[in-house]
Amino acid sequence: MPGQRFRECFVRPDKEVKMLDPEVPELGQVLDALGASLLRPLTVLPGRPVPVSGVLIFEPRTPLPPIRDAILLAVGVGPAEAQAKELVGSAAEAGYAAVVLKSFGEPVTALAEAAQGIVLLAADEAVAWHHLDAMISSALASTARAAGAPAVGDLFALANAIAGMVGGATVIEDPHRRILAYSTLPGQAIDDGRRQGILGLQVPVAPDYYDEQYRALPLARRTCRFPGIPGGLPRLAVAVRAGSEVLGSIWVVDAEDCLDATADQALFDAADLAALHLLAARTADDVVRRRRADLLRRVLADPSSVTAVAPQLGLDPDAAVAVAAFAVVSDDAEEVLAAHAAGRLADLVSLHCEAHYGRHGCALIDGTVYALLPSGPSPNGHRELVADIARRAYGALRVRVHAGLGSPVKGLRSIAASRADADLVLRALTERPGAPEPCQVATIDEVWAAAALSELARILATHEALPRRLGPAIRAHDLEHSTTYAATLLAYLDANGDTATASTRLSVHPNTIRYRLSRAEEIFGFDLADPDERLVLWLRLRLGDQLGW
Repeated sequence: MPGQRFRECFVRPDKEVKMLDPEVPELGQVLDALGASLLRPLTVLPGRPVPVSGVLIFEPRTPLPPIRDAILLAVGVGPAEAQAKELVGSAAEAGYAAVVLKSFGEPVTALAEAAQGIVLLAADEAVAWHHLDAMISSALASTARAAGAPAVGDLFALANAIAGMVGGATVIEDPHRRILAYSTLPGQAIDDGRRQGILGLQVPVAPDYYDEQYRALPLARRTCRFPGIPGGLPRLAVAVRAGSEVLGSIWVVDAEDCLDATADQALFDAADLAALHLLAARTADDVVRRRRADLLRRVLADPSSVTAVAPQLGLDPDAAVAVAAFAVVSDDAEEVLAAHAAGRLADLVSLHCEAHYGRHGCALIDGTVYALLPSGPSPNGHRELVADIARRAYGALRVRVHAGLGSPVKGLRSIAASRADADLVLRALTERPGAPEPCQVATIDEVWAAAALSELARILATHEALPRRLGPAIRAHDLEHSTTYAATLLAYLDANGDTATASTRLSVHPNTIRYRLSRAEEIFGFDLADPDERLVLWLRLRLGDQLGW
């Protein structure tokens, strides 16, 4: 139906949609699978089983379709709104199983009392609606055949269950080839590649073999069989999906090259259950990551909160730290696209920082991603990590990325100074003349001069009392009379008063430079022999573009 998106219970999103047979999932089973932290009943659950046929996302611009036993996701509907009571009543009349909403602290008692003949559920506000949709759909798909399955989120138990069901040593991986869990059943053979992967929790690098397999797997709609690489064993593999999104993959060692069609089907079916587990794990990580971001925002805005915040970030308040700042540099006028790129950059920075330093904090504030970096054994370690993240971000996002590293400070109470340094570095990189580079990284020590000029420009722009006549007046004269005094003076001052060097830069005769300088002194009334006037004049001309003069 136009404007609505409904998915009945299905085995996989990329297969033909069909109702689960022979059993229809029950609401109680779905709630048990997802856990009370994700979906919390606001009304008493009926004593009878409540069948669930699928998930529907509410679209206020179209009539509510009469789909019995569906779970309705009331996106954008607050419990205190009049629309909420009307929607719950319409859903109950149409035979829906449940309505899910987010309260965001609003009272829900009146709405819960008005819900007659339908279950009202509150979703965790920190979980995105599309994640919730995918998790409920995966739970529906797996509930009918998941009796005795491992608890959601226990990936190692799931790996063991799949290994026993399919018949080979199993690993579960994320889309970046990180090993999330592996089976430990006795008597199942493994090869050296599997052994190395477990030790490092990362698929070993073998470009000539693994890259081709990982390119082929997401394109397949069923399980894939891959021959063993030199010194390795054959494998069965399947991509794990939620809708069109690839969440990861499952790999099973076929030690004797004898796993048959039954094993193929078992692994194929296991992908649905794995999707639920991976979504649950990712959602939990997202919630934790969002909380750490909130804590970092708090300590950056109010260093006096360090005593309360530091233990929650797992940091010693007196430990040396540095702030790194990352920003997407986009010429795209579309703010939505820029915000989306910044969000993806925040995720990428957070993941890499967690891998190196643990879960200390990464936050997106006004389009800039800030990361807190604890002190390490290597003095250049922070610089190398920031540069590596920036390069990877450019490769993944295909947009220009700038990264600035503030100076280390002794304790979180001084973190504002390191953040200010990092912001200055970003500004200096943005204002750096020359052709733009796809990825620029610097520390405050590397760009101290440009950073100082950038800060000085900001001060000059906000202090109306400071005299401004020289810079703007010279540029205005050039525009009106088609002269080039500003460019000549700047070239001369940039060359430390060397007329020959200035003439070479401007491709004119040295006598032309001397004549222009003499005329400029007459017209504008400054004295190039005075060092103070030279300095101020150079600053006015050098910072003119930044100040809009």
